[in-house]
Amino acid sequence: MNMRDLYNKIREPFALGKLTEQREDLAFVTVPREYLRSLLLHLRDREGFTHLVLLTAVDWLEEDQFQLTYLLCNRKARRDIGVRLMIPRDNASMDGIHDIWPTAATYQRELREMFGIDFPGSPRVNEEFILEGWTGMPPYRRDFDTKKYSEEQFAHRPGRETHDPAQYMKQKLYPDGD
Repeated sequence: MNMRDLYNKIREPFALGKLTEQREDLAFVTVPREYLRSLLLHLRDREGFTHLVLLTAVDWLEEDQFQLTYLLCNRKARRDIGVRLMIPRDNASMDGIHDIWPTAATYQRELREMFGIDFPGSPRVNEEFILEGWTGMPPYRRDFDTKKYSEEQFAHRPGRETHDPAQYMKQKLYPDGD
């Protein structure tokens, strides 16, 4: 069964959005939040997507949302499917899937620390993970001001030059101004 056939088979019961085929063996679908768990269980138990490859987030600041992507692999069929869903950025929270794939607990801890997305009930989700002693805004949020943070946390080193990246690269690539 190819990805389009799989999509047509599961589209209606799980209210899937558009299918995006990246390659013959990789496709993405969007699912409403309330269908995520049942879709993941169906994909694992009936369609052979037994391996959680990745759980990650994208900050869509302009839309005031996070996109969560669950990448699953069917090793036997040698294909992957990415399941995407959107959640609000404010007080971002999502049900955990660590009971479906125990490795998800690690991804959920990382997303909690780096984006501020909570996964209530996930093992050790509130313990420090990567950023020991961090108290500020989660650094992977797009409204985190890296320059301001650096200026507040690190002493200025005499003799260090800072260049605007775009202008600096333009000068390096086109020294004669062409």
